[in-house]
Amino acid sequence: MPVFSRKRDVAEPDRPGSSTDGSSDAVRAAAESEQAGRPGSGKGRPTPKRSVAQAANKRPLVPNDRRVARQQAKAKLREQRNREYQAMLNGDETHMPLRDRGPVKRYVRDYVDARWNLGEFFLPIAFVFIVINLFATQLPELAVLVLLALYLVVLLTIADAIIMWRGLKKRLVAKFGEVPRGTAMYAVMRAFQLRRSRLPRPTSKKHGNYPS
Repeated sequence: MPVFSRKRDVAEPDRPGSSTDGSSDAVRAAAESEQAGRPGSGKGRPTPKRSVAQAANKRPLVPNDRRVARQQAKAKLREQRNREYQAMLNGDETHMPLRDRGPVKRYVRDYVDARWNLGEFFLPIAFVFIVINLFATQLPELAVLVLLALYLVVLLTIADAIIMWRGLKKRLVAKFGEVPRGTAMYAVMRAFQLRRSRLPRPTSKKHGNYPS
């Protein structure tokens, strides 16, 4: 016998989370927005990115004014040059330029200063020949002789510099075992300077005091 079920006339009760979820979510969102808008409840603004925060915390290492930066750099350079110049006058090797430091360079200076070099007389002799050549323009024969004499002086000074370097090189090898690069040019350039104008200053006032 078929059993007929009753028609459900009464509506089933609302399940949890079906109709009340929407209203509860709306109330929660309104409460959070109201709390965020209060001045004492939070920051009230979004947290900045890390790159933005780092850029804001950075401080310039140099002045913004390039002119001031250039003036400061020039002042430091001028101070350093004055310190090096005073060191070359007083013989303070710790503050001399790098090209003048070391026992090898000191030995080269002492050897060149102790020797009579033709190079130290080259500039005065060349100046005399130039003056003579100016007055000898009307005498071609004399001008040619002056020019040939000047060439002869140049050749003699070069030959004397070569002889000086050979003797100095033997001493450097015997004392230090090796000769650093650029030492020959350092010695020749000092030999072609007037003894009174050499920097660093000669340690001995007279020629003949060769280093041991």
